[in-house]
Amino acid sequence: MPKAVGTILDEIIAALRQRLDEARRETPLEALQQAAERRMDFRDFAAAISGPGVRVIAEMKKASPSAGLLRAKYCAEEIAGEYEAAGACALSVLTESDYFLGLLDDLRKARAAVRVPVLRKDFILDAYQVYESVAAGADALLLIVAALAERELRTLIELSRRLNVSALVEVHTEEELNQALAAGASMIGVNNRNLKTLEVDLETSFRLRKKIPAECLTVTESGIRSSEDLKRLLGAGYHAALIGERFMKSVRPGEALAEFLRDCR
Repeated sequence: MPKAVGTILDEIIAALRQRLDEARRETPLEALQQAAERRMDFRDFAAAISGPGVRVIAEMKKASPSAGLLRAKYCAEEIAGEYEAAGACALSVLTESDYFLGLLDDLRKARAAVRVPVLRKDFILDAYQVYESVAAGADALLLIVAALAERELRTLIELSRRLNVSALVEVHTEEELNQALAAGASMIGVNNRNLKTLEVDLETSFRLRKKIPAECLTVTESGIRSSEDLKRLLGAGYHAALIGERFMKSVRPGEALAEFLRDCR
């Protein structure tokens, strides 16, 4: 069972479990397993975020519990293309439907429009969703330590590895970081947003980076408002940053990303 860490997360997980039951009735696990295991066209997410220069995983999301509706006009192919042209090293696509207004089809459309790797950002609780992610074209997926029991986390990391997709394991505290490492995580995302209060504190990334082993790939997430923020975080040792709201609020997300990257250089 998921750990209780805050009202919003609890609500999201409860709603998701209901949708999972419906999804299983619509598409049997066996069909997803067959599709996932037939897939050959993988893009290397780990290589994309560990290359030289400023590496930004540009996020696509229509809404969020903290910011509300971010974008009334949301065309996944268009935004994905803009982000790639602007220099994103990878894309992150929100697929949670109740609170972020996302769809798995957004990921399919985005990936078809670009050549960079695509991360499925959702609340992955079950092996069913891992197979679903791979079958839909994800090159990586997010696993949130706060939403998973330790055994579940280890199982999902191992399954992701077997299916050739990267698992970005998200932590918010030192305790969660220790759990992620014990479960075999090799790619750590530090989320600066407190799941209980939804407040953002960049110091979370600076504090936890010192605790992450050198062999792990690292991504800082949430609350990066300026090029100076990103420069400091990359200087602290992060390989990449995942940034979304800052760009999604712009009329042209790709232009906003391009300007941001120019400022960082």
